[in-house]
Amino acid sequence: MKAVTVRGVDPDISEKLKATAKDQGISVNQLILKLIKTGLGLQKEKKYSRRYSDLDDLFGRWSHAEFTEINDKITQNRRIDPELWES
Repeated sequence: MKAVTVRGVDPDISEKLKATAKDQGISVNQLILKLIKTGLGLQKEKKYSRRYSDLDDLFGRWSHAEFTEINDKITQNRRIDPELWES
C-alpha cells in the first residue's frame, strides 16, 4: 500500500489525534485510517459501541477498609425489625 503524507496539520489537530488515539488504545495511524474509512462510508461506526470518559474522574476504587465499612453499613440497613412488621 502506498504512503500518503498530509501537510499543514495544525498543532491542535495533531494533539487531539494523539490524545484520541491514546484514549482508544490504538496508534495515530490506525485512528486516521479509521476516520478516513468512516468518513468515506467504507466503515460504519457501530451503534452503542462508543466509550465515554467524561465521568471517569468521579469514579475510583475503594480500599478494602472502605469497602468493609460501606458494606457493613448497607448490611445494617437491610436488617428487618420484626417489631415494625407485627400487626
